[in-house]
Amino acid sequence: MLVAAATCPSPPLLVPEVAGGAAHEMDAARAACDEALGALAEARPDRLVVVGPAEQSARGTHPQGARGSFRGFGVDMEVSLGKGEPPADARPLPSSLAVGAWLLDREGWTAAPVEGLGVGEPLSRVRCEETGRQLAAGTERVALLVMGDGTNCRTVKAPGYFDERATAFDAEAARALGTADADALLALDEELAYELNAAGRSCWQVLAGAAGGGSALRGRLLYDEAPYGVGYFVTSWT
Repeated sequence: MLVAAATCPSPPLLVPEVAGGAAHEMDAARAACDEALGALAEARPDRLVVVGPAEQSARGTHPQGARGSFRGFGVDMEVSLGKGEPPADARPLPSSLAVGAWLLDREGWTAAPVEGLGVGEPLSRVRCEETGRQLAAGTERVALLVMGDGTNCRTVKAPGYFDERATAFDAEAARALGTADADALLALDEELAYELNAAGRSCWQVLAGAAGGGSALRGRLLYDEAPYGVGYFVTSWT
């Protein structure tokens, strides 16, 4: 069963070494992520699953100890998903899970074993919901750290340029995440999310599936900004 969740943005710029001189611009987001991860630890889960968008080669499960790096972003820095050596056949973490692993290491996570799940951004709502249900099935106390961003079309300087529909989409996503409204997350428009490059949509709908319609979890919106024209949200579900 799902006992807690946190949602965090997934840009590598969250990592100060990657952001360089602009690292201070994400200070508030990092502080909010720290608070959300602290609440996850307080829930005393038996298992933590880090869920994040992934390209084709990195979709599916990633075991504890799986490694990723930020070399593709110009920084010779490696992270691992929890402690221990990964299996010989473990694949490199996608960037979203690498950022999640970095957040957990920053928090000093020891509360529960960790594994990762890379989710395809185009995954249908139905498949997302079913994936979430499977993650939370049974009596084991499961927590989710869900990585993902909103639209990248909030300003003319944003990666996706400006789209007047982006603000309303992000506002509804932030409201649904901040109130732990699983039904509203499942109602997010897949096609519109794709057009607005909202990379977190599929992962948020996995979370909604894990929570279920009758979830007793309550949400708190800790951060809702678009510093680079991209919607970044941090929420805590407890």
